[in-house]
Amino acid sequence: MRRYALTFPEAHEDNPWEHIAIKVRKKTFVFLGGHKDSAGMFSMTVKLPVSAEMAATLPYVEPAGYGLGRSGWVTVRCAAKDKADPEMFREWIEQSYRAIAPRTLVKQMG
Repeated sequence: MRRYALTFPEAHEDNPWEHIAIKVRKKTFVFLGGHKDSAGMFSMTVKLPVSAEMAATLPYVEPAGYGLGRSGWVTVRCAAKDKADPEMFREWIEQSYRAIAPRTLVKQMG
């Protein structure tokens, strides 16, 4: 997911706290990892203005902490047993990028 997120225009990696933050310019559009108690689990936080409500129906998704959930951010924490769809995660990363990135960069994507 990290490599995929870095394919978007002007996307770059930062490492605040214990997370991998993928940013567009100075704004984060996806956080990956960073949970000490989640060894062996996939973890990401993204902004889903279109599908946050649907995403929250999945057992491994919850509104993001620190009040971000009120703005459509969700956190995914899943293990292999959850049989999550990687393509869905890529779609969520793109949705988050489109929500955060400047319009000029989103237009470059088509």
